Amino acid sequence: MLDLTVEEHTLTLPLVWSDPSDGRTIDVFARVVSREGGESLPFLVFLQGGPGHEAPRPFHSSTSPAWLDEALADYRVVLLDQRGTGLSSPVGDSDLDRGAAAVAEHLTHLRTDAIVRDCEALREHLEAETWSVLGQSFGGFTTLAYLSTDAAALEKVFITGGLSTVTRSADEVYALCYDKMRAASERYYRRFPEHRDVMRRLVDLADDGSLTLPDGEVVSPSRLRSVGSALGTDDGWQSVWSLLERDPSSNAFRHDLAHALPFGGRNPLYFVFHESSYANGQATRWSAERMEPADFREDVTLFTGEHIRREWTETVPAFQPWRDVALELAEFAWPTIYDPAAIAASGASGAAAVHANDVYVPMEFSLETAALLPAVNVWLTSEHEHNGLRAGPVLPRLIDLAHGRRIR
Repeated sequence: MLDLTVEEHTLTLPLVWSDPSDGRTIDVFARVVSREGGESLPFLVFLQGGPGHEAPRPFHSSTSPAWLDEALADYRVVLLDQRGTGLSSPVGDSDLDRGAAAVAEHLTHLRTDAIVRDCEALREHLEAETWSVLGQSFGGFTTLAYLSTDAAALEKVFITGGLSTVTRSADEVYALCYDKMRAASERYYRRFPEHRDVMRRLVDLADDGSLTLPDGEVVSPSRLRSVGSALGTDDGWQSVWSLLERDPSSNAFRHDLAHALPFGGRNPLYFVFHESSYANGQATRWSAERMEPADFREDVTLFTGEHIRREWTETVPAFQPWRDVALELAEFAWPTIYDPAAIAASGASGAAAVHANDVYVPMEFSLETAALLPAVNVWLTSEHEHNGLRAGPVLPRLIDLAHGRRIR
């Protein structure tokens, strides 16, 4: 990576964009990154996956995203910490002193529609007439919300693993995601059939309360099975394989299991706020839990993915303080975010990677949404999983597709 110039911007913006008279504000932070000679290139704002994760940091190290150097050949990159994350008035355990009802109400103002309003304020602050957007996973959801209200501000849209449904319910999404995880589980056991019995024994240990993590969590069977979330990434099977090869009584197993479990405590929003990302005009009411198929209840070796469980608010130390907040949000009737007619009329152009085996954002629903965007070229691929942006040269291909250039 070449030497970079990084400009930092902090804006104080309304918490409640729909009611500026509310008076409450939050800070929204972003870094604008360019490399030598690229100071006048157009802007590309990166919308991170999640919800609840801040933007990556532009370091000269393995922690810097590989795609950043690729993007800087064509753009100045805006790394936005979405509201409630990073340096943008982050949400954390200390907020719970205000009470569950107040915190839950605050979180209702952190969704994609509000992030779009923050983006527009930042674009105006940077004096950009238009800019382009790169949306990864949840960032793609936010891009679709952008196209619902402010499409004229977007020059090009690039979406990776984030063409969400804009018409279907959370129940439909999680039901299909179970199908995806069933297929992913069977693919894994075809490669490593001996691990099916290993998984049965581990579930028995969890059922007996015999699996304990270094932080004191007594791992429940449903929590153990969520290690399957790793199967949604290019090399995640290696994490599952390494874990199931270990002696469950060893320190290494306990620490590796803690690392492999999704929805950690570092970003509480990721757990508490997760199902709201698929709520488009309805309450979720623990959708993933309600939609669990009979075979998942009967066959404990089937892995789960981003299927959160209400019981984790009682068994996971990091989530226990958030129990009342999570219960309130599960019953909250979320407003509609997407406008399919506006998306179809947006005239948006760009490119999107749709991953054929995506266990988080199902291909079938992604292609339904892609049909609304005929000028957004779709790359349907099984070459990468959901984390393709980080795992491989996905962005250069999308940029070339969007600009009609020969594929690199």
